[in-house]
Amino acid sequence: MSKRDYYEILGVGKSANQDEIKKAYRKLAMQYHPDRNPGNKDAEEKFKEAAEAYEVLSNDEKRTKYDQYGHSGLRGGQDFHSYTNVNDIFSHFSDIFGGAFGGSSIFDDFFGGGSASQRSRQRATGTPGSDLKITLKLTLEEIASGTTKKVKIKKYNKCSTCNGTGAKSSAAFKTCSVCNGTGEIRQVSRSIFGQFVNIAACNNCGGTGRVIAERCTTCSGEGRIQDESTIKINVPAGVSDGNYMTLRSEGNAGKNGGPAGDIIVVFEELQHELFTRDGDNVIYDLYISYPDAVMGIEVEVPTLNGKAKLKIEPGTQAGKFLKMREKGIQHLNSHGAGDELVKVNIYVPKNVTAKEKELLKELQKMPNIKPSH
Repeated sequence: MSKRDYYEILGVGKSANQDEIKKAYRKLAMQYHPDRNPGNKDAEEKFKEAAEAYEVLSNDEKRTKYDQYGHSGLRGGQDFHSYTNVNDIFSHFSDIFGGAFGGSSIFDDFFGGGSASQRSRQRATGTPGSDLKITLKLTLEEIASGTTKKVKIKKYNKCSTCNGTGAKSSAAFKTCSVCNGTGEIRQVSRSIFGQFVNIAACNNCGGTGRVIAERCTTCSGEGRIQDESTIKINVPAGVSDGNYMTLRSEGNAGKNGGPAGDIIVVFEELQHELFTRDGDNVIYDLYISYPDAVMGIEVEVPTLNGKAKLKIEPGTQAGKFLKMREKGIQHLNSHGAGDELVKVNIYVPKNVTAKEKELLKELQKMPNIKPSH
């Protein structure tokens, strides 16, 4: 199903400024918030849809790509997030509206909960790990029905000695001297509009309120070590060359307990020696002799999962396609499969014996052999 226009979702025009976009999203977020619509799947989908639209239109770079190329301009990039989980939205947007709406998030204004600074401090622990990108080569047979692959990669894993904290023990921490254990730095500024207080996570302790006093010797205080890991990739049937999937939190581990990055798996379709792909259909070139085309024959042809018999009717013309239903590639994320299309070709030998040549000359004289026009 094609996605709706992001401007249409938020109910704003293409010339809308950032304040108008933010206001429109805030209204929809309140209307379809899960706390106001418990158990309502339709409201939840609209809530996620509005969040996705806001993420793109509130970012100048993403908005420019979208205005130029539409939804296709956002595919394949690592800077775009398609929301599938409501909690993911809360995490992503919890601080976006802090300055604009009195220091709490858009969701806490109306539904209670902890302050944005508290959630920020919880998320700020450690440094996030980086994403990894790998290319996975697949045969047409693997694509046709889906497959599971195991791949070895080198990446940073959480240190098992310190459980990712980077400290020698649970007691090897001390209170951060910069923020005095609060995890926050407050800056007060004055203007003609009054006094403003800006609250940010402490850079010295990463918002945790604690710093490491004695480092873990295994990971040298990073909370992670470089190692070779085996990851399992479940490839769904029907993927295409250039498609990708994201393995959440399977990338490099973060420093000092920070969240892990993702692994971006890009699929590469290998060229097949027998079949040509056309969407979810596969095309096979079958060569038969001229007598077989005239008189008809039953042949055995290869398929993506074995062999199958195919009947060639008498008088079949060269270039005709014969359809073998659902012998192609399974549809991506849906039931059914494509077809195998068998193209009939007449085999013409380059060299013939003297006897064969004599028979062909006799055949040339037959009235039904030559075309009528």
